[in-house]
Amino acid sequence: MLLPKKVKHRKWHKGRSRGIENRATELNFGAFGLKSMGTAWISSRQIEAARRAILRYFKKGGKMWIRIFPDKPVTSKGQEVPLGGGKGAVDRYVFPIRPGRLIFEIDGITEEAARKALKTAGDKLPIKTKFVKKD
Repeated sequence: MLLPKKVKHRKWHKGRSRGIENRATELNFGAFGLKSMGTAWISSRQIEAARRAILRYFKKGGKMWIRIFPDKPVTSKGQEVPLGGGKGAVDRYVFPIRPGRLIFEIDGITEEAARKALKTAGDKLPIKTKFVKKD
């Protein structure tokens, strides 16, 4: 699973996801990609599940790029913990995704295989996604 080696601040505020993405919206590395169509927090476990789903379609070839990295810490307190006592411990890391962001890029396989691979990967993620290809 992906997680940062070191973070500047151990605990972050929640924040709000507003607007559409203006970075990583075009294919830069591969011929095919998976684009986000919604807003959500994508955890490192979900990214790993999607990555494994894509790799199943690579038969001795193909390359994949992951265009997101979960660096936002999410805290949680234990079950049945009373109010007070401060903010909970860091539980997991997420990437707050906005519409228009590329999540994965792949190359080196046929378009049909790429469509299947990215469709399967999109099913593992908590947002609607779209298959895109280089013009």
